[in-house]
Amino acid sequence: MTDMSSALKIAAAGMRAQSSRMRIIAENVANSGSTATGPDGQPYRRKIPVFTEELDRASGTQLVRMSKAASDPTAFRSVYDPGHPAADAKGFVKYPNVNSMVELMDMREAQRSFEANISVIENSRAMLSRTLELLRSR
Repeated sequence: MTDMSSALKIAAAGMRAQSSRMRIIAENVANSGSTATGPDGQPYRRKIPVFTEELDRASGTQLVRMSKAASDPTAFRSVYDPGHPAADAKGFVKYPNVNSMVELMDMREAQRSFEANISVIENSRAMLSRTLELLRSR
């Protein structure tokens, strides 16, 4: 029973971590076209989820969790648009360092990981249910 409980805890922790990851990806996509309000400002900087392991002392199980959202240090995109209010002296506007294709791929990966954890929970429940049926039939 302890192994089944551990499997459920691990899968639930994985689902929480992937859910947090999807929220960060959604925030990145939502801000991908934003700019600073003026030429000296900085646009939105892409965030990257940072995962860590933590020990569940009650069960002795290693769980994953998102510990923070780090800033992506890559350079901002520059677009020549001299009429934009955020354009610098040379006419360039800084846009966030968010690549929609990268975010789409990250979202798909997070979704698949989330679904895999759901599958673990469903299979664990089915195994537990089958075990109970076997015990009742004795």
